[in-house]
Amino acid sequence: MLEPDFWNRTLQNWQSELLAVASMAILAIYLRQRGSSQSKPVGTSHAATGVEG
Repeated sequence: MLEPDFWNRTLQNWQSELLAVASMAILAIYLRQRGSSQSKPVGTSHAATGVEG
């Protein structure tokens, strides 16, 4: 744990995980934005939109 190589590999792994999670979050926000074919009006019931959850 005192070796510099250990910390170098650990931080690189942490950065790649953070990048992957951030990319998925940004993609999800982009796809769910207003006017997207993937979104529905907020107050609309499931029966009116045909979406079941």
